[in-house]
Amino acid sequence: MSAGDRGREAEDDESARERRIELLIQRLPSAFQPKVRWLRRPSARLARIAAGVLLILGGLLFFLPILGLWMLPLGLLLLAEDIRPLRRGSHNILAWIEHRRPHWLGLAPAPPR
Repeated sequence: MSAGDRGREAEDDESARERRIELLIQRLPSAFQPKVRWLRRPSARLARIAAGVLLILGGLLFFLPILGLWMLPLGLLLLAEDIRPLRRGSHNILAWIEHRRPHWLGLAPAPPR
């Protein structure tokens, strides 16, 4: 595989990841969508890292009222914007979700084979 092919493949992976994340954002309540989009902007790096860490900590305290385990993956997804190993992992998980649980992204289920 040439360097050009690897570059195009990386771009395809990145565009697929962005598309999947946007599908997840569209599933959020409309009041939260602009906030999450703002957090994903490059200029919001410090706020994104702080929010990701706080969400992970809140997810670890899932046994308390209001806090929940749902906070853990959201925090990891925010941190994945800045931490390359988490980014690769989030890409793989989002691809798995799209293929195995498309309704989680608001997509129609794949036809049975």
